[in-house]
Amino acid sequence: MTITNVTNFRQNIFEMLENTIKYNDLLNITTKFGNAVVLSEEDYHGLIETLAILSNPEMKDKIIEGKNTPLEDCVSESEVEW
Repeated sequence: MTITNVTNFRQNIFEMLENTIKYNDLLNITTKFGNAVVLSEEDYHGLIETLAILSNPEMKDKIIEGKNTPLEDCVSESEVEW
């Protein structure tokens, strides 16, 4: 995470936004009124999708069940039809 003040952000906005987008680097901008966080659109969509999945109790239970399944009980990747 890159931390900067609002003045530095104003002076380097293009470079900082480019780094946020290219490298998924979170950007924390500090001001005297509080802080703001900038993240790439890709990270934003990932965060929203994660929240949506985890807010669905059935899906959440399936993820936990899968996480707790021993590897030897799982289907081999070569057996999965993509």
